[in-house]
Amino acid sequence: MTDLAAYLGARTYPGRGIALGRSPDGKKAVIVYFIMGRSVNSRNRVFVQTDDGIRTQAHDPAKMVDPSLIIYHPVRIVGRGTVVTNGDQTDTIRDALLAGQSFAAALRTRTFEPDGPNWTPRISGLVAPDGSYKLSILKSLDGDPACCCRYFYEYDKPQAGLAHIIHTYASDGDPLPSYQGEPAPMSLAASDARTISEQVWAALNEANKVSLYVSCIDLETGERDTVIVNKHAD
Repeated sequence: MTDLAAYLGARTYPGRGIALGRSPDGKKAVIVYFIMGRSVNSRNRVFVQTDDGIRTQAHDPAKMVDPSLIIYHPVRIVGRGTVVTNGDQTDTIRDALLAGQSFAAALRTRTFEPDGPNWTPRISGLVAPDGSYKLSILKSLDGDPACCCRYFYEYDKPQAGLAHIIHTYASDGDPLPSYQGEPAPMSLAASDARTISEQVWAALNEANKVSLYVSCIDLETGERDTVIVNKHAD
């Protein structure tokens, strides 16, 4: 099985990605979320911690061109659960959960991003208090924006040291090719956020990486060990 850092190190431009899993010691749920960028607008971002997760923010407000697909809350904590996505569907999922609706029902109201010809997929994840997790990708049908394909994956008994990753793009390109297939299984080599963040950040392509969020959640206490890394560090 491929190690998460090795998997990412072999890819120049996976875009934005979510990896969810269980720590090698079996005691923590692991969340990894990263963003990359090719344009000045995409690269001009940082992660900022909020009361219930994180949000993106312009590093230099003067360089921000269009915030519509750039500024959002990638992570929101709902009770002891955690929602993580690559866009404003984070709020759609959070609001649905608070209203007693499901992760899947929330995403059935959304589609891929309106950024043709890429039609960037919307990727989303939900980690439950017991460490079980769900992943989803909403994407065009082989680049045809007339059809949205919605895929949902559920992992009710995660194995220690195992994670699943899903990301927006299969590789670099013009237009960018969407991710294909099920979330890929990855091995995790550490049980703390600092080590995982160091490994993943070093593996991400130096020219394209922008920001990284890693959180390890103690399944017994709910305590969160969280690290944020920004290329534009203060």
